[in-house]
Amino acid sequence: MSSPIRPTPGARKSVDRLEAWLRYAKALGMDSFYVDRAFSAASAIPQIVEAPASAQISGLSAGPEIPATSGAPAVPKAPVSSPKPASVSSPVTPLAFKDASKFAPPAPPVSPTPLPVVAAPSFFDTRIEGDTLEAIRADLGDCTRCRLHLTRTKIVFGTGNPKAQLMFVGEGPGRDEDLSGEPFVGRAGKLLTQMIEAMGLRRPDVYIANVVKCRPPENRQPEKDETATCSPFLVRQIDAIAPKVIVCLGSTAAQYILATPQSISRFRGEWFDYRGSRVLATYHPAYLLRNPNAKGDVWKDLQKVMAVLGLDPKPKQQSAAAR
Repeated sequence: MSSPIRPTPGARKSVDRLEAWLRYAKALGMDSFYVDRAFSAASAIPQIVEAPASAQISGLSAGPEIPATSGAPAVPKAPVSSPKPASVSSPVTPLAFKDASKFAPPAPPVSPTPLPVVAAPSFFDTRIEGDTLEAIRADLGDCTRCRLHLTRTKIVFGTGNPKAQLMFVGEGPGRDEDLSGEPFVGRAGKLLTQMIEAMGLRRPDVYIANVVKCRPPENRQPEKDETATCSPFLVRQIDAIAPKVIVCLGSTAAQYILATPQSISRFRGEWFDYRGSRVLATYHPAYLLRNPNAKGDVWKDLQKVMAVLGLDPKPKQQSAAAR
C-alpha cells in the first residue's frame, strides 16, 4: 500500500496564499465578481462545434499523475466540474441621443401640390387689332424663314380687295407666279378668273392668296415645316380682310385651313367655320385642267358660295363656267 501524497512546501505556500486571497475577497463581498468574470469570459469564446454536455463530461479525465522529480511525490489533479451556464443578460439598447433627428434616415421627399396649368394663348387664337395687309407684308419682308427662299425668284404675297367678302386660298405659287410675284396668273390662274367672272364678280373684287408665299421646287407640295413657318402670315391676312366666305382651292389649302388629313373628296362642297368666316373646299383649277369632267362639281360648289353672298350669275357666264 502506497503512502499518501503530500504537497511540497512550495506548493503548500502557494495554496495558502490563494486561500487567504479568496477569504479576503469573500470578506469584501467580491467573491461572486471573480466567479462571474471567469464564467463570462468562458462563454464569450466562440465554439465551432459544440458537443453534448454528456460527451464533454465523459471525455474529461484526471490524466496520469505527474511523477515527482528528485524523489518528490506527484501532485494529483483537481477534479473537473462542469461550469455553470452564464446568466442571460438583458438585451442591449441603443444609446439615446439628445437630437435623434440627426441620425434618423431622411424622410421621403414630399411632392408639392401641382399648380393648375393655364395654356398660353396661341398665335392662331389671337388677333392683332388694327392689322393691315401693308403691315403684314412689311413683317414678312425678304423672308428667309424656311428653305423655300433658296430657290424662289419672287415672294407671292397675295392680291385683291383688302375688304373682300370672298377670298380664295391656294397651295403655293407655280412657275409663272414665281416669275411675276402675283398669285394665279398661269393657265390655272386664267381658269380661276373665268370661275370668278361666272359668279358675277371680277378679280379685283376678291382676294387671292396661298398657304406658302414661295414656290416649292418642281411645283411639289409644301412640306409640313414650310407650311407651319409661312402659314401665320396667311392667318393674319384672313383676320385683316375678314371675308364672309373662304374658298379653299385644292387639298393642301383645305387640309391646312380645316386642320384635317382627309382627302378633299371626303368634304368637298361642305360648309365649315373658320375664324368668323364660312369655309368651303373645292378642286384646284390645275386639277380641272387635268380632269375637265370635274368642272361641273366645282360649279355646284361655287353656286353654294353665290347663294351665301347673294350673287346672281348671268346666264352666259354660268354656261361658260360649266364647260
